[in-house]
Amino acid sequence: MKIFITGSTGFIGTYLMKRLAQTKHELHCLARETSNTQLLKEAGANIFIGDITDKASLLKGMEGCDWVIHLASSFVFWVPNNKVFSDVNITGTRNVMESALEKGVSKVVYISTAAVYGNAEWPVTEETPIGTERASKYVRTKFEGDLIAWDLYEKKNLPLVVIYPSAVIGANDPKAAGQYIKNYAQGRMPAQVLTKLFFPFVHVKDVAEAIVKALEKENNIGEKYIVSAENHTWGEINQMVSEISGTKLPFLKLPIWMTVLNSYLLTGIANLTRKPPIWDMSVDQISLMKQGFKIDGSKAERELGINYIPIYDGIKEAIESFKE
Repeated sequence: MKIFITGSTGFIGTYLMKRLAQTKHELHCLARETSNTQLLKEAGANIFIGDITDKASLLKGMEGCDWVIHLASSFVFWVPNNKVFSDVNITGTRNVMESALEKGVSKVVYISTAAVYGNAEWPVTEETPIGTERASKYVRTKFEGDLIAWDLYEKKNLPLVVIYPSAVIGANDPKAAGQYIKNYAQGRMPAQVLTKLFFPFVHVKDVAEAIVKALEKENNIGEKYIVSAENHTWGEINQMVSEISGTKLPFLKLPIWMTVLNSYLLTGIANLTRKPPIWDMSVDQISLMKQGFKIDGSKAERELGINYIPIYDGIKEAIESFKE
């Protein structure tokens, strides 16, 4: 099959490309001019320069393709200009979905985030009613993108399948979870925060595997797959990081109210300096960590055959990659 892929040069995307290179599929990848495309070339992919905010580049790249994987997103918790969230996560998603309809592809696998369930009742499953509150601009705009995709599925017969990963960890992670592990492993954090609150985690290789399995699975149009291995408190994650890295954890544990107050202070400074908040303690990131949730990712195990990699292993791989 010919597959058109967005987000192929990102963290999850690099693992996905390595996995897809093991298949016989023909790969067509969208990449911006500034992206490092070496891995795409090694995977034998056809590279199309463009952007998901440019519908013309999407239509050109999708020409003749059977399937689409939409992985590109703006996954950050602080940016100087918040417009990037709506441009990428909302408008970009609409462009991809509408282009897929115009080109008549037979399946679209869209990678969302389990965080769109917001303050839903725990444990969250695919059938859990969506919560009413979402804790960051990233999550709120991803939710808007979800609504667009499912609306086109309902009204225009978009051949949609959606993957909902929890917090993704693994080697060479430049995103939030990777930076969190790195900050504690390298002794940068002056205190521990939100140690008793739960959050779900999954290895990046399991996410890549789930995408491929969902793509190749027959008769699953309209399905949702939450991909999540384990639920841990932030304190438990900290202990694993400390054990693996050999770095002692900070003795000080900030109460929730002080953690939230600090996030507002540091975000305010970031807004003035136009540089990310120190220790990654933005209001949006702390708000999402504070909201937290527990997830049941067993449907992906049953229906996609995912055998989840232990989170301990993912943390270990992340720490080893930082040393490299």
